[in-house]
Amino acid sequence: MCGIVGYIGYREVYPILINGLKRLEYRGYDSAGIAILNSESHIYKCKGKVSDLEKHVSGNPIHGNIGIGHTRWATHGEPNDTNAHPHQSTGGKFILIHNGIIENYVELKGRLKNLGFSFKSDTDSEVLANLIEYVYLNGNVSAEMAVRLALSQVEGAYGVVIMCTDEPDKLIAARKGSPLVIGVGNDEYFLASDATPIVEYTKSVIYLSDQNVAIITRTELVLKTLKNIPLTPTIQQLDLDIGEIDKGGYEHFMLKEIYEQPRSIMDTFRGRITTQGTELHLGGLYQVIPRLVEAKRIIIIGCGTSWHAGLVGEYLFEDLARISVEVEYASEFRYRHPILDKDDVVIAISQSGETADTLAAVRLAKDAGALVLGICNVVGSSIPRETDGGVYTHAGPEIGVASTKAFTAQVTVLAMMAILVGRRRNILDDKQYQHYIDELKEIPGKIEKILEHAGEIQKLAELFKYVNNFLYLGRGYLFPVALEGALKLKEISYIHAEGYPAAEMKHGPIALIDLNMPVVVLAIKDHSYDKIVSNIQEVKARKANIIAVVNEGDTTIKQLANYTVEIPEADAIFSPLLAVVPLQLMSYYIAVMRGCNVDQPRNLAKSVTVE
Repeated sequence: MCGIVGYIGYREVYPILINGLKRLEYRGYDSAGIAILNSESHIYKCKGKVSDLEKHVSGNPIHGNIGIGHTRWATHGEPNDTNAHPHQSTGGKFILIHNGIIENYVELKGRLKNLGFSFKSDTDSEVLANLIEYVYLNGNVSAEMAVRLALSQVEGAYGVVIMCTDEPDKLIAARKGSPLVIGVGNDEYFLASDATPIVEYTKSVIYLSDQNVAIITRTELVLKTLKNIPLTPTIQQLDLDIGEIDKGGYEHFMLKEIYEQPRSIMDTFRGRITTQGTELHLGGLYQVIPRLVEAKRIIIIGCGTSWHAGLVGEYLFEDLARISVEVEYASEFRYRHPILDKDDVVIAISQSGETADTLAAVRLAKDAGALVLGICNVVGSSIPRETDGGVYTHAGPEIGVASTKAFTAQVTVLAMMAILVGRRRNILDDKQYQHYIDELKEIPGKIEKILEHAGEIQKLAELFKYVNNFLYLGRGYLFPVALEGALKLKEISYIHAEGYPAAEMKHGPIALIDLNMPVVVLAIKDHSYDKIVSNIQEVKARKANIIAVVNEGDTTIKQLANYTVEIPEADAIFSPLLAVVPLQLMSYYIAVMRGCNVDQPRNLAKSVTVE
């Protein structure tokens, strides 16, 4: 994986490919390349950034109206010039870019070597290019049929765009498990792994479904299944503005997205709270709300930050709706033969809607007869299309690899779902229901107050930018926030950090605590306040530097902690939405001070579309 862009039409293709690859840089990558067809094929690729690719191409202007480009995040083979995409078949007939993993590539490669095919790279993708060429040359078939027949022999995931030098006015695209979107223009088509490279040219798009194949010329798009069954393309309109994928004056996308959270949370509940402010309406649950209300068990699945949001959801549903909840890593859930039945509700959380493990878990749950719901940010992505219902977060595009506004939007949706279900189950009375709605409406303004004091957090970050380890502690609703704070720090600053339930500190992590170990303690005024004070005293006795996130006006913890960051008071169920913001800011500032690439941290990709 990571980023795909393609074009066929009347425009010069090189600027479209390069600009498209730049739009996709946020996904994370280690090499880049392009291929353009005119009277002959031109392939340029190299290890490094898109800017390195531009230098590589410099002085060799390439003219043409059809081409493909790729940013690679290494899976098979180290990052280098040879393993970068595009890949060309041995005979030069096919040029291919590929996201995903071909699981049976070793077997296929052995067979192709015995048939005389040679390989320059260590990638599974080059195997696919040669397989297509073998079918094409030996089956006396069209390029399209060669692609379909070859893909029928492939095990694994793929999003591919292919050019054939014998049919130079055609692009062939196919998808299984790895996203592809096609932008529809006037006598032109755009392809990409997500909509960001497309939106400046057209807002009319087609999302490929699994085992779909698109055959595209300048004037026509034909859609069919892998088995040659014709399909009617469904054109949708992008709800995305070009301004949303620019930095907007901020130094980094991550900082912009942290500051967007008051708006993104408001956008998430906007239109879902009645104008009178007395009712919640979640339209995506309209058809399924009876089954959700009657659920005996809810299983929440996700990966990374989405899993942390799911942990907050566990507290929310159990507190407000009194439904038993389990939270699972999607990657473990799909492989451990889980027990599921028709009375279960599975909630899949994914910012992109394309996370491979989460998508596979969704399919497993559907096959078991469970009601499957999605919480997702990207309209038209796979999880919303494959679930029985759900709720979009409406956070807007998140370009920074480290999720920030996605987390708070996901928690906002989970809170609304739990409040709504709790009222329908008569766990919450009218007064409690109204209280939570009113509290939710206050959250954006309270986050704005936190952001007004970002300079204080920046000064705090200056003190700890060179430490090697951090420990984050929290209880109840703030234990998942401790995990999320630790994840943010290690993702973008490369400092080792652990999140822990504060009460569990004595069961191991306390051995790590000394003068050189900063300990971040989330210590709001809730029912466990006295307990967290005791935990802070235990940490203080070991001479650690204590950074406490406290409610405004707190005096007790201020006397114990070395440093405090204040956040406004709110009902405990909404405390994660407030407490996480200072942790995001601290991680950001520490990473910047350490010279790290905040928006594109090493080894990470924005959307993990392979296992």
